[in-house]
Amino acid sequence: MRYLKNRKGFTLIEMMIVLVIISVLLLIAVPNLGKNQEMARSKGCEATIDLVSAQMIAYEIEKGQKVTDLSVLKPDYVDTLQCPDGTGLKLSNGKIVKDES
Repeated sequence: MRYLKNRKGFTLIEMMIVLVIISVLLLIAVPNLGKNQEMARSKGCEATIDLVSAQMIAYEIEKGQKVTDLSVLKPDYVDTLQCPDGTGLKLSNGKIVKDES
């Protein structure tokens, strides 16, 4: 019995306090992660549009003709004509936009 009294360790109350603190931190952190993912998807699409626009200009300089269909950029100028969220891109009035249809 004497051995059990001298043992150092956490009590049940201390463990419960730690679990409550961790739970509160998770409740604060998880909703913020969702917001950040949506912003990252949006920024990823903007970056893809900027990249395809730059490659379209490179095509026009190299070939000496305007791009009328984005498919001419694949595979030599771009690998994909989609945003990271799967939304396609299209050419509208000489600018690249998301294909919302």
